[in-house]
Amino acid sequence: MAYKPKVGATMAAPNVIPMADIMLVLLIIMMVVTPMLQKGVTVDMAHSRNWENMPAADRDDAVLIAVTRDGHLYMGNQEISGDQITDQVKDKIADKLDKTVFIRADASAKYGDVKKVVDDVRDAGVDNIGLLTLKDESAGPPPPPLGEQTTNPGTP
Repeated sequence: MAYKPKVGATMAAPNVIPMADIMLVLLIIMMVVTPMLQKGVTVDMAHSRNWENMPAADRDDAVLIAVTRDGHLYMGNQEISGDQITDQVKDKIADKLDKTVFIRADASAKYGDVKKVVDDVRDAGVDNIGLLTLKDESAGPPPPPLGEQTTNPGTP
C-alpha cells in the first residue's frame, strides 16, 4: 500500500484580521504624530487670489507669529502678549541672516490686531514681513497686470 499524504482543508477566504490590526495601529500612530508636526497654533487663514509661494515659512527656524480671531498672539506654540513681540522678535532674529518674520492671521481677526503686530515687528528692525494666506482655488487664475494684457492676433 503506497503512502498518500493528506492535504489539509484549503482556506478560501484570506484572513483580514491581522491586516486590520496593522491598519488600526498605523492610524493611531498617525493621529498621535500629526499634531506634533504642526508648527504653531491653528488659525483659519484668509484666502487670496494674488498669493506668492513662501517656502521659507515652512522651515524649522522660521519666525512665525499667529493672530487668532479673538486677538491672542502666539509665537510658535507659545502665547505671548502684545508688548513682548518686539523683544522676542529681536531675540529670534539676532543671529539669523534671513530676518523675515511671517504672520499668520485668522481671517476673522481684527484689522487693528494684525496692524499692531506688523508695527511691533517693524519696531524690532524687521523689513521683510510675510503675511501668510491660503491659495484661493475657486477664483481661477489672477488677471494679468494691466501693462501685459494680450491681444487677439486675429482681430484688428
